[in-house]
Order: sequence, then structure tokens, then C-alpha cells
Amino acid sequence: MTRPGDNPNAPLQIEREESGSKGRYVYRADGTEAEMTFSKAGEGMIIIDHTGVPDAFRGQGIGLRLVARAVEDARAAGKKIIPLCPFAAAQFRRRSEWADVLKG
Repeated sequence: MTRPGDNPNAPLQIEREESGSKGRYVYRADGTEAEMTFSKAGEGMIIIDHTGVPDAFRGQGIGLRLVARAVEDARAAGKKIIPLCPFAAAQFRRRSEWADVLKG
């Protein structure tokens, strides 16, 4: 059985939702959702503050894909990311190719 996160290059329907200075990236399937929340810190920076992946999605790479989507969007918009969420911070430590969007 192919799971959503098995192929990191396969399309995954991740939506970006924003309201004021807060936002989130969300993946939904079978009535369940995984999310990564963020706060805007001025015009050029976002703070990733939480990644939540329910048990139904664990081990499928969904959390990584949520963070990767934020990296793609930040890069395209010329923004920097502060990963306060321990999961997101760990992903940044493992991926030197994300250094261009990491706020040092």
C-alpha cells in the first residue's frame, strides 16, 4: 500500500490557511488532518510554532512535507523562517539545503 509520504516528490494536497498574523499548513485525508502552524513576525519572517500529526498519519513523512511546503513558500516570497517547533527545528538541522531560509 502506498502511503501519502512514501514518495517525497509525489504531489500531496497541502493547503495554506491564513488569518491575520497566524496561519497553518494542513493536510487532510479520510476526515483527519495534520497541521503545521506559524505566526508572521513582520513582513519578512515566519515562526513555525507547532507541527501536529495524528497517529493515523505517523511514519508517513507528512510532518516533513508540511515543513517543506513552508520552506518552498518562504523561499519564493524571500522570507526567513524561525523554527521554534522542535520537530521543524530538527528538520532544518538535517537539511543544509534549507539554510537560505533559516533565520540565524
